[in-house]
Amino acid sequence: MPAARLLGQLRWLIVIRLVMITSVAVPYFLLRLTAAREGQIPFFGSGAPDLLLLLTGATYLASLVYFALLRPLACRAVLQAAIQFGGDLVLITGLVYWFGGIASPFSLLYLLVIAYAAVMLRRQAAFWTATAAYIAYAALLLALYRGWIPGRPDTLTGDEGFTRLLYNLAVHLFGFYAVALLTSHLALTLSRSERALAEQSDNLADLRVAHHDVVQSIPSGLLTTDLDGAVTRLNRAAEEILGRSESALLGAHVATTGLFSRSRWTHETELERRGAYHRAETELARGEARIPIGYSLGEITDAHGRRSGFVVVFQDLSEWRRLQEEVRVKDRMAAVGELAAGLAHEVGNPLAAISGSVQMLSAAPGVDPGQRQLLTIVHRESQRLDRTIKGFLRFARPRDQAVVEFDIARLVAEHFELLRNSEEAGPRHRLRLALDQQSTTAIADPDQVSQIFWNLARNALRAMPDGGDLVVSGQRQDERYRLSFRDSGHGMDPEQRARLFQPFQSFFDGGTGLGMAIVYRLVQEHDGRVSVESKEGAGTTITVELPLRPAAAASERGTA
Repeated sequence: MPAARLLGQLRWLIVIRLVMITSVAVPYFLLRLTAAREGQIPFFGSGAPDLLLLLTGATYLASLVYFALLRPLACRAVLQAAIQFGGDLVLITGLVYWFGGIASPFSLLYLLVIAYAAVMLRRQAAFWTATAAYIAYAALLLALYRGWIPGRPDTLTGDEGFTRLLYNLAVHLFGFYAVALLTSHLALTLSRSERALAEQSDNLADLRVAHHDVVQSIPSGLLTTDLDGAVTRLNRAAEEILGRSESALLGAHVATTGLFSRSRWTHETELERRGAYHRAETELARGEARIPIGYSLGEITDAHGRRSGFVVVFQDLSEWRRLQEEVRVKDRMAAVGELAAGLAHEVGNPLAAISGSVQMLSAAPGVDPGQRQLLTIVHRESQRLDRTIKGFLRFARPRDQAVVEFDIARLVAEHFELLRNSEEAGPRHRLRLALDQQSTTAIADPDQVSQIFWNLARNALRAMPDGGDLVVSGQRQDERYRLSFRDSGHGMDPEQRARLFQPFQSFFDGGTGLGMAIVYRLVQEHDGRVSVESKEGAGTTITVELPLRPAAAASERGTA
């Protein structure tokens, strides 16, 4: 038994012992006091303190000593228990002697000491205590029988007294060891039951913790309700998706989460009761935004198999939709790129012949001014078409990356100064640069990063023909560099945002419609990401995330 638990039991044993001796001594002394006042007997017998008074005082004194030794001898709890058991046997032997000797009912208290010895220290201690109790009891009766100590003269005299002595010794011998055997067996059974219960409690606690950890760690939102639709539990992901805390939703109807209307919830639960499992999608309103949500609903049953509620597992599909759209854009870009390469090749050669022929005709003598003007127009348009074709080729077949190590933050700062002093930046344009670090090393193609910068910057300035604010920000996030262009221009509607990176989707006069397509292609070549936030009439923010290290280099560094 653990020492701390044994010490606690010994503490209670001291209290119980004091209560028992007090319950015996106080009534006795009150009776003696009453009889003494009436002159029947003296309060003290034979001119000396009664033995019971001595036993009572000794018990109180011993209890104080026991209490004082509990803390200093905490590591010797078994020794303290043995001392207390021995003291109790002495006390009980005194009570038996004082209250009738062989006829005393207090001999039953020996059984109590044997019993709590079995409970506290198990079988071996119980048998040792039974042996000590029997020796004390037998010695007392033998001393009374032999007359070694004074006692009632009519209790143990003659053959009848000897027979009575042997009978009591035999009965108590059997009783002491029987109680030791039974109580130690019961104590052992109780101990095993306690250990099994403690083990089951620990397993249940571990299971609850594991269940809680699993529920809280899954990335999907999880929400449970009772049969009436009242929310009973949410996990951490559900709180993040819904933008509400568990405490704010507990007990409320699931319709307050925004995932379902009451009628839709009734319809969904009815389908589930029929066994028609399905997965559905809905939209969750969060302020002005609407978040696409995919969910599935299932029943919860109790230990008896009875339906007790429902569980809803749901996910924010925004990222999945973005990736889906990104895949569609990649597919379209790949198809257009192949078409562009073939078209540029087929058109490029005839266009070069046309341009050369027009130049020769313009230089020929005898061309009147009207014809020369037409030839000039043809030459100018052929040059514009040639630029478009070259843009096609850059988009369709970008040159091989010249990957080097360079300071991307410094490159952005240098290009920003050139942009501030360029012709594109008018007097009504207010430009601001925000870098979290003045120096950030990256391994990439600096020329392509420069092209990304200029295409996005020029696009932002063109979106503000009447002037406005352009904020270029750069910051490091883990192993990626985040470059953002936020303008206060006219913005885009959802349809324009969807077509932004498609070739020939220019929203400005004189544009080829290839600038943003090239940006997208270059970002993809660097294993980066580009995102757009725009609202019509409220400006646009385009963010490019580029890895600071190529994937192969990063993996090599991770395994080094």
